[in-house]
Amino acid sequence: MMTQTQRHTYTGANGRESLYELTSRPANQELVVFVHGFMGFMDWGAWHLVGDFFTNAGYDFCRFNLTHNGGTPNEPIDFPDAEAFGQNTYSKELFDISSVLNQLESRHRTYQKIHLIGHSRGGGMAILAAQQWQQVSPLGNVCTWAAICDIARRFPKDDELKEWEESGVRYVKNGRTLQDLPQAFELYSDFEKNKDHLDIKAAAKEIGKRLHIFHGDKDTSVPISEAYELQVLSGVEVNEIKGADHVFGAVHPWDKQQMPAQLQELCEKTLEKL
Repeated sequence: MMTQTQRHTYTGANGRESLYELTSRPANQELVVFVHGFMGFMDWGAWHLVGDFFTNAGYDFCRFNLTHNGGTPNEPIDFPDAEAFGQNTYSKELFDISSVLNQLESRHRTYQKIHLIGHSRGGGMAILAAQQWQQVSPLGNVCTWAAICDIARRFPKDDELKEWEESGVRYVKNGRTLQDLPQAFELYSDFEKNKDHLDIKAAAKEIGKRLHIFHGDKDTSVPISEAYELQVLSGVEVNEIKGADHVFGAVHPWDKQQMPAQLQELCEKTLEKL
């Protein structure tokens, strides 16, 4: 059967709208949902080819933008809305994933299995979302690509943390766009208030054998040691992609017709786990 690709909006955290894309076949009963990472977006690099890979393998595929990633429904690429970026929190991202899953089931169809793939910070959020969602509806497998295993260590400490609290905002550089993007102190205070619900390691332990961990051994953004921390808790193996960096050989923009070899290998190994 022919696939159909459509873009829609969903309403996520704080009533903010964002974009998602669903590629589907009428009779499919299994869906893969892809969660992008920090300073990421659904149209980054070769993610569209990742979608093609899984739809060609017989799955429906959804990729989406988190509501406070800095994009808008009309401008989904890069970070035109720095104010929204600055208001992001981990709780909002978790709410967004749940909102997307709810809309996919209410607007499109009820799938027999929904699998999550999350990249980088999105990997950690996928683990948390799976822990939360399994109490509502059956989930398939959770595959993490270069995932973080802990949120607390993402924050500054001591004087730098105090300065952030006093000023209310700090700025992070995007190395590609060269934007200085704001982060409100709410990012930290929200985590402190909700840390029991944002414990990636505890969620990984609860998910157990449904978790599948993938990481490049040349990742300098999220060290592969974090993958092995997840391994200890979940009891599953770490699937190393040899020679792969944090984005598995891709860059933005990606104009080639094929994925980089390491990303292709990652997709093939992920498919084996679904």
